[in-house]
Order: sequence, then structure tokens, then C-alpha cells
Amino acid sequence: MGKKSKSTSTSKTIYNNTTTTNPYVTSRTDNSGTASNFNKGTAFDTINDFVNSNISNLLDEYLNPSLNSTTNKAKMNAFSNTLANQSAKSLENDIINPLSQRNMVRSSQATNMYNNLLQNNVNQIGDYANQLLSTSQKETATLLNNLLTYYLSGYDVLSDNQKQSLQTSAGNATRTNTNTGENGFNYTSTISNLASRLALSALGL
Repeated sequence: MGKKSKSTSTSKTIYNNTTTTNPYVTSRTDNSGTASNFNKGTAFDTINDFVNSNISNLLDEYLNPSLNSTTNKAKMNAFSNTLANQSAKSLENDIINPLSQRNMVRSSQATNMYNNLLQNNVNQIGDYANQLLSTSQKETATLLNNLLTYYLSGYDVLSDNQKQSLQTSAGNATRTNTNTGENGFNYTSTISNLASRLALSALGL
């Protein structure tokens, strides 16, 4: 009497193709897995692209604030021009002109006043430059913090949509069962082959 084979059962899950969308993300699930992408042109897609493209420059700007940045150059030029114009007008209108009208100022004294004015302006510009660098670093830190907060929020939205897509696909999935013997052969196929061989033998073939 031959040894009875043990049967084993294997199960395979086939996920239905599922597309899940929200205003920012599209997720597609099939039997190979789930792929998600930000919808082009939306807020999170724009933030994601901007952060990925500019994070290195922003970090460098934070660690090494410079007066050569576009924003700082504009601020420095505006401050310098305004200071020069206002201080020169103030010196002439409030001091030199009234004294000249009373013949109380010599040219050498006026020259000294202008030189002192220039030196005072240089000092104020230096103080403003230091203040600008400090302020610039704080502003860059705030910008980085806000951008990364929005960036990570986008991936939270993407992750939630991806989970929803996978859950929907899994809920509609089909499962197939296959019974095999101990030696790994499929019983259905083995019995069919044996029946065919017996039929041919009975016919003398």
C-alpha cells in the first residue's frame, strides 16, 4: 500500500487596480504595490519642488549669511542712499546754511563738518550691516522652518491617501487557493494525467 501524500493549500491575493485622488495627491494601487504622486501645479507639489531644489542654498544662506544676497544688497543700498541724502540735507539746512548766513563758519570748518558726516555715515552703515546679517539669519531660519513644516504636511497628506488607496484595493481583492501534494505536484493536474494514461492503456495504445 502506497504512502498517502499530504496536501497543502497556498493562497494568493490579487489586488484590484485602484486609483484614489484628493486635491493634492493621486495614488494608484495594483498587485505590484502602490505608487503616489503630488498632483502637478498644486500647493504641495510646488512646495515639494521648491524645497528639493533650494534646500542646499537656503541652508548655506542660514549658516553663512552674506551681504551679497539679492535681498540684503537691496536693503543695504536703500539704507545707504537714504542715510547719505538725509544726513547731507540735515547738515546743510540745519547747521551750515544758518551759520553761513551769520558769517559764523569758515570753509575749513564746513569741510570738517562734511568729513565728520561721512565718517558718521560709515559707522552707521557698519552697524546696519551687522544688524542686517543677524536679521537675515533669523529670517532665513523662519523661512526654513515654515517650508519644512509645509513640506512634511504634504507627505502626511500623501501617506494618508496612499493608505486609503491600499485599503480600498485590499477590500476588493480576490483570493485564489491551490492544493498541492507533499511532493509539490498539483493534485488536479496529476489526477488528470493519470486518468488519461489509464484510458490509453485500456485501448491498447
